[in-house]
Amino acid sequence: MYDEAHPEAHTQISYITALKIGFFQCLAMVPGTSRSGASIIGGMTQKLNRKTAAEFSFFLAVPTMFGATAKKLFDYYQGGFELSSDQINYLIIGNVVAFIVALIAIKSFIDYLSKRGFKIFGYYRIILGLSLLLIHYFIYPLTTV
Repeated sequence: MYDEAHPEAHTQISYITALKIGFFQCLAMVPGTSRSGASIIGGMTQKLNRKTAAEFSFFLAVPTMFGATAKKLFDYYQGGFELSSDQINYLIIGNVVAFIVALIAIKSFIDYLSKRGFKIFGYYRIILGLSLLLIHYFIYPLTTV
């Protein structure tokens, strides 16, 4: 587990540790499970500090997002659609802007985690889960036919 006495320790990630964290990321295939949350928790179970676990989680997202984008573009092409030069320009501009905004968001998130930790996210998930259960059972119950 994470060593609070030495928060700067355990910042190096071996291939085996990365593989184990990747297995934790697979838990995100369960609906409602956060990919980044699963990989951050996986990193912390491998004795990484919060900052290193969060940074690695975001680095782990790059091939995932690239693969999803490549598949979507391939499906688009397979469907017989072609991109015009204007659409390609919009795609490039959109990716550049999204990359810049993502860098700002990731830096802010990692700074927040380094200073305050994960408690607020745990409370958020508990409150959201309880709220959804209450809505499901008392306001909009499922009807059986």
